[in-house]
Amino acid sequence: MQYIDNIIFLILLVAGFGLFAKSLQKIYRNIRLGKEINRNDRKGERWETMARVAMGQSKMVKRPVAGILHLFVYVGFIIINIELIEIVIDGLFGTHRFLTSIFGHGFYNFFTATLEVLALLVVIGVVVFFIRRNFYGVKRLTMKELFGWPKHDANWILIIEFALMMAFFKMNAADWVLQQRGLLPEHGSFPISSSILGPVFNNFGDGFLFFTEKAAWWFHFVGILFFMNYLYYSKHLHIILAFPSTWYANLEKKGKFNNLESVTKEIKLMMDPNADPYAAPAEGEAEVPSKFGAEDIFDLNQVQLLNAYSCTECGRCTSVCPANITGKKLSPRLILMKTRDRLEEVGRNIDKNGSFVDDGKKLLNDYITKEELWACTTCNACTEACPVLLDPLSIIFEMRRFLVMEQSAAPQELNLMMTNVENNAAPWQYNQADRLNWAND
Repeated sequence: MQYIDNIIFLILLVAGFGLFAKSLQKIYRNIRLGKEINRNDRKGERWETMARVAMGQSKMVKRPVAGILHLFVYVGFIIINIELIEIVIDGLFGTHRFLTSIFGHGFYNFFTATLEVLALLVVIGVVVFFIRRNFYGVKRLTMKELFGWPKHDANWILIIEFALMMAFFKMNAADWVLQQRGLLPEHGSFPISSSILGPVFNNFGDGFLFFTEKAAWWFHFVGILFFMNYLYYSKHLHIILAFPSTWYANLEKKGKFNNLESVTKEIKLMMDPNADPYAAPAEGEAEVPSKFGAEDIFDLNQVQLLNAYSCTECGRCTSVCPANITGKKLSPRLILMKTRDRLEEVGRNIDKNGSFVDDGKKLLNDYITKEELWACTTCNACTEACPVLLDPLSIIFEMRRFLVMEQSAAPQELNLMMTNVENNAAPWQYNQADRLNWAND
């Protein structure tokens, strides 16, 4: 019976990490539904970009208040969970503050004191974020696209993080009082919990303190497992996916669009007087794609689907979008959110049927409307603003490519312009011989 706690701990640990691994496998499968794209070039630059943007949070601090607070939460929460290593060892083997034997008393005291300071910064950050999101009225955080689950999800994450930090402080405070009473060996330094909660806990008996310390310890452990598995259903997947997203980010200059190789080849054939348009394609040449552009998530590439999962719905992209600012329907954030919703719907279809069964829906029209797509000015403000280098513009561009090249469904103004270019070699409707008349004026 003395090992019952250790057995329960092991079962929870295996179940928690097993479910988490299953969720990651499902995300990986869904991303693989997209087209393959080679983004393994310029590896040195990609490592530097990931370290600077994902790890170093370089783009977050461009908005200092939110950026610094996010840095508190990010660094604090990640480092505090280093303590998870100690919790796992203590839970499996029945030890108490095992890392003391590894670090030594001096460094362990410094370590635990640092964790306490970081935990306090996390509490300050999440409280300010909760107030800011719910009561301060930041426009990008109160737009209608965030009503319902997105708003509740953000609040739940902040509440969970606050609860975990409170459990951390209660565990340390009870531990500290018991150490002062000589009932536990003196391991660690707890400047925050001992000064704030210590005087309160001094009024309680030993039995209550042992129960509080152990209950807070279990709550902290189970809370971490719950938080980890909640990520799959949350926008906070960016905690994990920001790293591959920045690694696979488009490193080309903004505004440089990709050209379809098959179309480029056709243009070169048209421009080359010596080319034989009826010649068989050379071995190894790219085949003509079965579809131009993107109608559904299967037509997007895997990095674009990864971007959809990585979006944290912060709205920095939408807040700088000129189309959105002028009242048009387009929201770059919503483009990624809708792509993720469609991707999840397809994933559930596969889970149910073993493979995808046509459900009569498409990303185009059923999720993202033509009105949204044509409102985009392709200015790249959204890609510049994103703190983890996501690219909603690339999705918009591929879907517009489908409308133009597959459905001939461009707006009348664009059709007129393209007709003029074809007939007059200029976007204006006048004869080629008159193209330079403006210079005479």
